[in-house]
Amino acid sequence: MEFLDARLTPQAPIIAAVSAVLARGGTVIVPTDTVYGLVCLPNRLEALARIYASKGRPAHKPLSLVCASVPELLRVGEVKSSLASAAARCFLPGPLTLIVPRPAAIAPEVTAGAATLGLRVPAHPWLQQLLEQTGPLASTSANLSGAEAYAGTAVEEAALPEADLFVDAGPTQQRRESSVVDFTLAPPQMLREGALAKSQLATWLRDFGVV
Repeated sequence: MEFLDARLTPQAPIIAAVSAVLARGGTVIVPTDTVYGLVCLPNRLEALARIYASKGRPAHKPLSLVCASVPELLRVGEVKSSLASAAARCFLPGPLTLIVPRPAAIAPEVTAGAATLGLRVPAHPWLQQLLEQTGPLASTSANLSGAEAYAGTAVEEAALPEADLFVDAGPTQQRRESSVVDFTLAPPQMLREGALAKSQLATWLRDFGVV
């Protein structure tokens, strides 16, 4: 696995290097605002399979998509729910993953065959620049299955999943995973509480007149 330090190297060459690896079907560990992510292009099925294999990720657990902007997320996810759209505009970019119906254009291999899809816009300028170049990326946290998510603190390389490239930008801002909210349910349900507190979501839903 090749290492690049985003704190020392100019951004443009790193983004070019990462884009090249992804374009040839590779996988890359990248910084986000929450924890580090393991990403690939969502239409490269061999790369999706490598992510599952390198993490030891159970085959039934889906990946999500990270997008460069809220408008892109709404377009790619074909988000029709006014509530999900409002939540995206309120909390993103940031530590929220929205669960919505999976569009037909998204390969079922991304979601482990599930009919739903997780979508997020990370609040990380470098990653947003990368996503503007590559388009949305399939993503999961960059840790071995069952291990603590990697947030950029000191770690042995053996504790990370294998990837073609590792982009090191130091500790992440949140140091916690994103919160996952299922907007296919009524009312929406938080499936995992992360950097966005459950109380914040409850207050927003109440103000929105949902609960």
